[in-house]
Amino acid sequence: MFPMIPLISSYLSIAIIALAAVILSSSYSTIAPAHQLQDIKMSFSAFRLQLSSLLRHSSPKVLTSTSRKAFFSTSPSLSQSKPAMAEKLSFLDAVRNRRTYYALNKDAPVSDTRIQEILKEAVLNVPSSFNSQSARLLVLLGKDHDEFWDIVLEALEGVTPADKFESTKGRIAGFKGAYGSILFYEDPEPVNKLVSQFALYADKFPVWSEHTSAMHQFALWTGLEAEGFGANLQHYNPIVDAKVADRWNVPLEWSLKAQLVFGGKTGPPAVAEKAQTDLSKRLFVHGAKE
Repeated sequence: MFPMIPLISSYLSIAIIALAAVILSSSYSTIAPAHQLQDIKMSFSAFRLQLSSLLRHSSPKVLTSTSRKAFFSTSPSLSQSKPAMAEKLSFLDAVRNRRTYYALNKDAPVSDTRIQEILKEAVLNVPSSFNSQSARLLVLLGKDHDEFWDIVLEALEGVTPADKFESTKGRIAGFKGAYGSILFYEDPEPVNKLVSQFALYADKFPVWSEHTSAMHQFALWTGLEAEGFGANLQHYNPIVDAKVADRWNVPLEWSLKAQLVFGGKTGPPAVAEKAQTDLSKRLFVHGAKE
């Protein structure tokens, strides 16, 4: 909580020792023979050089972007379970490393407790328009995760052509084989309240609600991958909405937006290198200093 205290204590101890040495040297000079006094002065000079070197090498360091903790760092006691890689990632590193992974298994690089910490940090800190806080997350782990994908497969069987269903089963089995799923909802109640309060922006609030959900999706996708998970984003709504609402007591008025599947990585990302269009056609900066 106070990382500078040990360093200050060390400096204070060194200063006291140095002061004592000065006083002792001054007092002893009145009674000591000349050759002993010379030895004391030489020893004290060596001590001062050592002290100067210690102060130079133990001075506080400023954290650079590559040494800061990654997304969603909590108090030291809560973040001890994080892998070393998460400690070293900067925000931009985490954004750059976020990719789509389909080859996933049920091996988790961090505990369920750590997963919940990340989820809480996202819910508390990801922004929303007019602070609507309209995002709702349903997190399914273990048997609940498996059951969700069974529901998805059952729903797809009724709408998928028979000759396509086998490949569909394989794809859903891949999602089921992952560690967990996050279902992203938007609650219309706070959104509708803003519509009634701010008529000038009435037609914008539903759009901004979508932005809110997207930011939560991006933050958690990036945050989980910073912890060592792989993840991919799916959209099997609305065909599963009613059954999911019934099974996990989700209010029917909530709108399901996406499902983030995450798990241990068993292969490379879906695309080895993202194809990028010309940056000069996508980024425009005016007024920047040289």
